[in-house]
Parts: sequence; structure tokens; C-alpha cells
Amino acid sequence: MTATIGGTALEPWLRERRDAGRKLLAPYLTAGVCDGWTDYLRAYADAGADAIEIGLPFSEPVVDGPTVQEASDRALRRGANVRDILAELRQVRLDVPLAVMTYYHLVQREGVEVFCANLAEAGVRGLIVPDLPVDELGTLERAAAAAGVDLVLVAAPSSTPARLREIAARSRGFVYAVSVMAPTGVRAELAETAGRLASQLQQVTDLPVLLGFGIATPDHAVAGARTADGVAVGSALMRAILDGATPTQVGALVAQLRDALDRAYA
Repeated sequence: MTATIGGTALEPWLRERRDAGRKLLAPYLTAGVCDGWTDYLRAYADAGADAIEIGLPFSEPVVDGPTVQEASDRALRRGANVRDILAELRQVRLDVPLAVMTYYHLVQREGVEVFCANLAEAGVRGLIVPDLPVDELGTLERAAAAAGVDLVLVAAPSSTPARLREIAARSRGFVYAVSVMAPTGVRAELAETAGRLASQLQQVTDLPVLLGFGIATPDHAVAGARTADGVAVGSALMRAILDGATPTQVGALVAQLRDALDRAYA
């Protein structure tokens, strides 16, 4: 089945695949990073992505590491903006759901209700806003729900048990578990805190738990998925794109991640 990108609701799609025994894979792409950037979305989907994260370029990122910052800067220099990005997404047809990762400044600038409605109109089914504290979610939470967009919350290793329970209870779509208290980026080894956090979340929620930050290789993906339901991969793919890799070449990297997960958890 082919639908407008993101046309499939995020949470039921991920639950169904997880419950069938599949480890989930969510690759990341900075929107507007180059001409024909949406071709990378097609390559990700064809390579076995279960969902795709799209980062909206922003000039003052909080959690982005150097590679994603570089990608965001490149996109902004090309004139990328939220309105044009969503217009381009409306023209894309894929069969996997899409989640936008952005900062609250961009959400608030558009107006919370308008921003969420525009995402939904473009076929986006998930929203991640890592710099918005749980205590301040109310307005965005209601607007996202009204628009039919799952507001995915982020859990960090520093979160207290009580805060993890609240995040798990209020998140929609999936819970994004951050492997380390540091910006995104490629690391030599997966942090020890990653598995512990994923295990804690599994005890307090039935939502899919995806582990991100620092997952760059097939071995990292396999290790992260031991305790999590799947992984999100960003900086390694963006580094390849920034260095000139084509959609076919980057799709091959995603396919390697997919194959490693399938082989390890068949």
C-alpha cells in the first residue's frame, strides 16, 4: 500500500511491527539539506525504515551535535524554511510514517495549533520537541492530539523514576530514549546508560521504546535493540550525506542496519 507520507498513524504502525517481533529502525534526515533531499526519504523507506525522523533546520539547536548542526546550517543557507519543507512533503508518497523533530521556538513562532495542523496537512504523524520540558507540555499536547499528531516525549538517563513514569504515560507514538546526556553524534561505543534506561522504560510503558543518540553502526543498532524495541540513527547518515553520498548510497547504509537487526533478532 502506498499513501501520502506519514498517512499511516505512527503508534499503531510501530506497535504492530514490534508485536510481530520486528526491531524498529527510524533513520533521521535534516530537511532541506540539499537539492532533492526528499529522495533520501524514499531511499530510507525502500531500505526498510519503520518510521522516518525529519529534522527542521534551526539556527540555535540545543541537543544537536556537530554533524546535525552542520546539516542544519547548510539547509538554512539554502533558504530552507518550515513552510517550504512542508510543501515539499505534501508531494511525497511513501508507506511509512513520518515524525518531525524540531525546537519549540519554531513551533511557537508559527502558533502551536497552526503548527500542528500544518504538520497533519503535510501527512506528518509524529512530533518530537526535545527542548520543551514535560511540565510545560500542556498546550502543545492538546494541539497535537487535536491535529492527530503523536507527541513523542524524550527520556534521558538523568530522569528520575517518577519523571520516567510521567514521560511514559504522556508520550504518544513511542518513547524516545536518549542513550547519553550529551548532544547527538557518532560515538565509538554505545553508552552503558543506554540499556539501563531502555529497561527502565520497558517496565513502565507498553509503548515502543526507541533508543537514539550515538547509534552509528550495525553493531550499535544490535546492541541498542537488546533492551529497546528499536533504534534511531541520525548523525552517521547525515555525515554521509554531507560528504556527498547519493540516496542510493545512504539507502545502502540503512539497509545494513536493517539487515543486522533482522539477523540478530529473527
